[in-house]
Amino acid sequence: MQIKIQPMGPYQTNCYIVTVEGKDFIIDPGVDATPWVLNNVSNPIAILNTHGHFDHVWSNAEVKEKLNIPIYCPKDDVFMLTDDPMGQGTPKSTPDYEVVGDEELTLEGITIKYIHFAGHTPGNSIIQIGDVWFSGDFLFQQSIGRWDFPASSGEEMVKSLEKVSKIEGDYTIYPGHGLSTTLKAEQRVIPYWIDQVKRLL
Repeated sequence: MQIKIQPMGPYQTNCYIVTVEGKDFIIDPGVDATPWVLNNVSNPIAILNTHGHFDHVWSNAEVKEKLNIPIYCPKDDVFMLTDDPMGQGTPKSTPDYEVVGDEELTLEGITIKYIHFAGHTPGNSIIQIGDVWFSGDFLFQQSIGRWDFPASSGEEMVKSLEKVSKIEGDYTIYPGHGLSTTLKAEQRVIPYWIDQVKRLL
């Protein structure tokens, strides 16, 4: 697996190109991501969204049009792609496939797993490819995603943190912002974050 990373836009949102067996998967093409994506793919297969916030999906439609590839997005976040609920002027895009909950997909022979961790957004998910997690805005290095946005939920965030704390094994985590980490490292601080979220409910 080869992973290319480029922070995009004012929030430095990580856009990823993941190449497996010569096939390129574009994860979270954010603000002005299109030129970088076009310059770094040779066999693009799909656009994969971790969630629907504008800084992760801004270039969905443009990349889809340029490369003629489908968009996969968690079903509960599709409204963010079509309605621009945060009023950022996000170019609208329409997913070709709506991922429901924890779902395993096979795209061109490559296994892609979505694991649903609501809280930051209703559909917020990590994308697992092999032993790597692309965590969007769920888990960061020593931190978690915000739960105070419109459509966010502290109650759901607590459930998701409890869910991820019980997952066995270890994974390298590439988040939506900042540096990579590991699941084991983040599981050590999850009890602290559960307490913090509960305290503010």
